[in-house]
Amino acid sequence: MAKRMNQIKEKSVADRVFGAVVLILSIITFIIIVYPLWFVIIASISNSNLVNQGKVIFWPKDINFYGFQQIIQDARIWKGYLNTIFYVVVGTTLNMAVTMPAAYALSRPDFKGRGKIMFYFVFTMFFNGGLVPLYMTVSSLGLISTKTILVVMVLVNTYNLIIARTFIESSIPNDLYEAAVIDGCSHFKYFFSVVLPLSKAVIAVLILYYAVYHWNDFFNALMFNNNNANDPLQIVLRSILLLNEAFANGTGAGAGGYGQMFADQVKYAAIIVSTVPILCVYPFIQKYFEKGVMIGAVKG
Repeated sequence: MAKRMNQIKEKSVADRVFGAVVLILSIITFIIIVYPLWFVIIASISNSNLVNQGKVIFWPKDINFYGFQQIIQDARIWKGYLNTIFYVVVGTTLNMAVTMPAAYALSRPDFKGRGKIMFYFVFTMFFNGGLVPLYMTVSSLGLISTKTILVVMVLVNTYNLIIARTFIESSIPNDLYEAAVIDGCSHFKYFFSVVLPLSKAVIAVLILYYAVYHWNDFFNALMFNNNNANDPLQIVLRSILLLNEAFANGTGAGAGGYGQMFADQVKYAAIIVSTVPILCVYPFIQKYFEKGVMIGAVKG
């Protein structure tokens, strides 16, 4: 009996040590992740000279909002926001309208040839025709410098398609389909009445993935858009930063610069302007996101 009690005591001590180690590592990880974000925030409203001298560490000093003022006063920012919101809403809607039906079809065991079709999807993850053929194809379709190309450039992301297919296969039993067929339910009715309502978790995850992609899309706009009226927010911020750098380095003498002294402050403000809106969306879909990212996980 005493030996058993000693084993339990030793085990409890080991558990407490393990818990303490996990807690310490979690705190360290939290600081490593959160501090850079906090530093960007305080640096965006602090005197840039103090930031460069390393005097701004935990709290802002000599608070001013010059960087935000220069960005917000630029009329291109609001146009860029509107364009980006349009690309996010329309693009994500089209992404989901294509991804979920495709994932459902590829999840059906009675769909002949689904293995070959899935292979073609996966093949595109590792091989493509290159940038020049892609540009020539887009140009031949007359989509250069149009909003359409920035919306439909990536209608389906193969990784997201695999996630949706895996979720449907593992979380929605085939017995539901068999019961629905007995009641006279077609594939379309089953998809809209059963599959979609039961797939809220994965739908929320995919919406977040696609929305973040469209929000941060920079390369496609840089390559296929020459019309400033269609520039998304990321391109507008790039133009502001380049102009700011030119004047900060003394290579752009003239009116309209942001001033050498506040060059870094504008950079930090641009980071916040471009990231905060998309971060605000996450809390509203957090519970679905946590379920979706655990797809395929094994419970211990």
